[in-house]
Amino acid sequence: MNDSTNPSALRSKAEICEALLRLMKDHPYEEITVKQIALESKLVRKTFYRNFDSKDDVLEAILDILVDEYKRHLIMFNQVMPIEIIFNFCIEHKEQLLLFDKNNLMYRILQKLNSALPEKHEELVKLGLVPKELFGGLDPSYLIPMNIGGIWNVICRWVRGGMKDDPKQITKDLTEFIIMLGEYAKKMVSPYHAAAQD
Repeated sequence: MNDSTNPSALRSKAEICEALLRLMKDHPYEEITVKQIALESKLVRKTFYRNFDSKDDVLEAILDILVDEYKRHLIMFNQVMPIEIIFNFCIEHKEQLLLFDKNNLMYRILQKLNSALPEKHEELVKLGLVPKELFGGLDPSYLIPMNIGGIWNVICRWVRGGMKDDPKQITKDLTEFIIMLGEYAKKMVSPYHAAAQD
């Protein structure tokens, strides 16, 4: 992808991205061609290739924008529960998420989050927006992907259902389950923990 900051190039990139999203409403992503994207954006193929290498490159640009905005939402981490931030973000981007689900592309968002969020976590810790004790001194390199995967599977299930279920009820159920899971884990681990201290 061409990273030019020229206003004309930025406008062309935005038009191409919007064209792909419009096409995804009526055509499976796999069947969409560069020619269709160029026609839909009312730009010539030469302009397309001046800005992007392929259709997949356009999708990556859309994902980058989506994930960058998601990371900006995380700044509210200390004011709102993370799951609430995620649901609010998803509601704001409902149309795009439903398109991604329709085209079996939700996994691409997960891939982006897995690469972007560990880096963002470090940044938030340095800014003092995430408490250092969040992971209790445990290595976050596995805990962050576990959180992302768990929450993203919930989001995928919600999106697959048309985003109709009440996010507040889902949040309540998840919160109660996490508390129950913590209590259950303590019971399961305590015999091993006691044996290890003997």
